[in-house]
Amino acid sequence: MNKIGIALIGLLVLLTSCRKEENTQLMTGNWLAKIEVSESQKLPFEFTLSQNEDGGYEMKVFNAEEIVTIDEFTFNGDSIHIRMPIFEGHISGTYTSNQITGEFIEESKERKVPFNATHGTSERFKVKKDAAVNISGVWETYFNVNTEDEYPAKGIFMQSGNKVKGTFRTKTGDYRYLDGVVTGDSMKLSAFDGSHVFLFLAHVTDSTLNGKFYSGKHAVQEFMGARNEAFKLPDSNELTFLREGYDKFNFTFPNSEGKLIDLENPMFKDKAVLVQIMGTWCTNCLDETRFYVDFIKNNPELDLQMVGLAFEYAKTEEKAFEGIKRLKEREEVPYPILLAQYGTSNKQKANEKLPMLNHILSYPTTIYIDKAGEVRKIHTGFNGPATGEKFVEFKEEFNKTIKALTSEGIESES
Repeated sequence: MNKIGIALIGLLVLLTSCRKEENTQLMTGNWLAKIEVSESQKLPFEFTLSQNEDGGYEMKVFNAEEIVTIDEFTFNGDSIHIRMPIFEGHISGTYTSNQITGEFIEESKERKVPFNATHGTSERFKVKKDAAVNISGVWETYFNVNTEDEYPAKGIFMQSGNKVKGTFRTKTGDYRYLDGVVTGDSMKLSAFDGSHVFLFLAHVTDSTLNGKFYSGKHAVQEFMGARNEAFKLPDSNELTFLREGYDKFNFTFPNSEGKLIDLENPMFKDKAVLVQIMGTWCTNCLDETRFYVDFIKNNPELDLQMVGLAFEYAKTEEKAFEGIKRLKEREEVPYPILLAQYGTSNKQKANEKLPMLNHILSYPTTIYIDKAGEVRKIHTGFNGPATGEKFVEFKEEFNKTIKALTSEGIESES
C-alpha cells in the first residue's frame, strides 16, 4: 500500500475515533460526586443530570433545601468543562458516560481540589449504624478552638432518624445549607454550592460535639460545641460603625464604563441609600443580593437606591468586571455594582479603601443611609435562608427599617 493510502486510512481512523468521542453522552439521572479535602477525607454531594431538547445538560446540586442549577457544559473529545452559575469556579476533567474525573478549580484563589462523580443512586454518606443520639436543637460552638483565631458559632440542626440538616451561624454569616447524617456517634455534614466546599465531621454525645471542619483543601479547623438553647451571637447591628471623627460615609469607585461614582451622584439625591459591601465570590453575598433584588422588585415605589461595592479576588480589573457583569445578568441585579478592589479580598486592604469604618469584619456588610446622608445603621454579615427563623427575623426587621427610612421627610415636604 502506498503512502497516500496509509495516510487516508489513518485519517479515517482518526475521524471515526473523534466522532465516537463526540457522540459519548452523559447518563441522565442521579449522580454522586466526591471532592477530596484531605488525603483521608472526601466531601460527598448529590446531583441530578438532565438533557433538554437542544441536547444541552442541566445539573442540579442538592444541599438540604437548596438546589444549585448549573447549565454551562463544554465538551472536547473526552474532555469536559462545567462552569458554575455565578462564581468563577469550574470543574475540568475527562468523562465517560457514567464517570467524570477531574478537579474543581478557582483560579483567582489559586485553589484546586480533586473531583470525581459516578452515575447511579447512592447515599451522600453511608449509614453504618442507627443514630446513637439526636442532635436537633441549638449548639454553642467554637471554631479554631484554643487558638488566637477562635470564634463563636451557633449550630442549628434538625434530625429525623439518621438524616440531619442545618447550619452553623457565625457573627459574619452562615455556613450554608448543610446536609448529612448521624451514624452511631458520628455526625457528617457537607455542602457544595459552586463556591464553598464544606465538610464537617464530629463525634457527638447528647450534650457535646467535637470535630473538624474542612474548607476545601486549604483550611482545617477544630471545633467544639455544647447544647445551649439560650446561646446568642453578638448583635449584627453593633459590630461595625463609623470611626470617631467621621460623621459621614462616602466612597469613590468606578463602574464598568470607568466612570467614578460617589454618593454625590444624582441617582442618590433625596433617597434613602443602601451600600452593600460584597464580592461576587461570596455565597452569603449572593443570598443577600437575591433578597435585595426580590425586595426592590416587589417595592418599586420606595425612594430607595442601592449600590454594591465589590471587593474581588480576580487578578485583573477586566476579570473583576466580568464577574460583576455575570452576577448582574444572571441574577437580574437592578442596582449598580462598582469595583472597589481586585486581586484580593483582604479585609485590611479593604478597610484602607473605606477608612471611616472601624473595620470590615464581613462580606457582606450593608450601610443604611437616610435621605439627609446620615448613617442610621450598619449590618454586618447576612443570615440567609439556611438559618430559618433568623432569616425570617431579619426580613421583618429589614422591611420595617426601609419603610421608615424611605417615608421620612415626605410629610414635611407636602
